Amino acid sequence: MKVLAELGSEEARRLRGLLFDLDDTLLSHGVLTRAAYDALWSLRDAGLALVGVTGRPSGWGELLVRQWPIDGCVTENGAVHVVREGRGVARIDRCDEAERRRRSERLARLVARVREVVPEAQLSDDQRARVSDVTWDIGERATLAPDRIELVVREIALAGARSLQSSVHLHATLDVDDKASGAIRFCQRQLGEEPGSAVVRFAFVGDSGNDASCFAAFRTTFGVANVRTSLPRLSVTPRYVATHEMGEGFAEIAARILASRA
Repeated sequence: MKVLAELGSEEARRLRGLLFDLDDTLLSHGVLTRAAYDALWSLRDAGLALVGVTGRPSGWGELLVRQWPIDGCVTENGAVHVVREGRGVARIDRCDEAERRRRSERLARLVARVREVVPEAQLSDDQRARVSDVTWDIGERATLAPDRIELVVREIALAGARSLQSSVHLHATLDVDDKASGAIRFCQRQLGEEPGSAVVRFAFVGDSGNDASCFAAFRTTFGVANVRTSLPRLSVTPRYVATHEMGEGFAEIAARILASRA
């Protein structure tokens, strides 16, 4: 990983937009700080497209797209897109209603099984706003020991589902997307950027294990300082790393991008 000062003007000027994780990247312990929000507006004022790429639910994405200076959200680890539509928002799900119901029923059976095997595992408090996955709280309002997390991961695999882990949540899904595939599809369908150019013209900022696909897919990637705790779960590290953590680190990255483009 390189220090931010090594970001060159040519690389920065090539960027059309910035994709970014929410928890512990833009947000600091769940809070949007003034520095991070100002950084979003500064990036927007510079003409960069902005897209949140998060494990958080599509219900949250609908609110953020309404209120923040962003072009949309890739939610639920890539499965569901949220975009502005006139004065409102639209939720774009590749699954039709019948298939989504079938998947939800399978996930409900998985939840019941995990309740038997790891009774202390708690679903996240944002579960009701989700459509494509189920999520256990492992570090936001509750904690779950690593060996108990592994038991839940085992049950997810036995159920034929995939698991993804962030700094706060453990996700189970029957969808095939990850953050990278969802983000690239968003860039293509909503912003008109072909996949081959999207991975070069859009940068990504993240911090945790479920950001691994984006760190591997995009050419220009940034980690806030707390990404170092996730390095054992990353096959590809971010290209640049900030000196500050979370929202302060995001603001530091934004400032460096803008300075390099000037």
